Amino acid sequence: MKIDIGISKSDREGIAEGLSHLLADSYTLYLKTHYFHWNVTGPMFQTLHLLFEQQYTELALAVDTVAERIRALGFTAPGSYKQYAALTSIEEETGVPKAEEMIRQLVQGQEAVIKTARGMFKLAEKASDEPTCDLLTQRMQVHEKAAWMLRSLLE
Repeated sequence: MKIDIGISKSDREGIAEGLSHLLADSYTLYLKTHYFHWNVTGPMFQTLHLLFEQQYTELALAVDTVAERIRALGFTAPGSYKQYAALTSIEEETGVPKAEEMIRQLVQGQEAVIKTARGMFKLAEKASDEPTCDLLTQRMQVHEKAAWMLRSLLE
């Protein structure tokens, strides 16, 4: 059945494409945060282990919200590692860095998600896609706070 929500198909497609990048960044950051949760060591172990768990749990819920918005716009949400690798702006980590480097990489990951969300905001706003604007605003708020919390551990 044709989608008739007051947003043109071409605008919905552009927004869905941007959201696919946001989904890939969010999922890649989820994986990295979960990986660091499992492998962190050192004097800040307990603090970081719990903080990383809070952050990857929030990201697990976020990816569902982003994917469902893509679907509501009438497009298929990406869901494979291959697709995410092609869409994400976040570098994977296959080694086990020291705790401080984990924190730095997660700050960069949080900031990458913010930039991806901010980069597509104007398109959603121009199309009068308030639900996507709201989602993007919420994601930026969450990631800015997470980046601040992580950054504070480095000072």
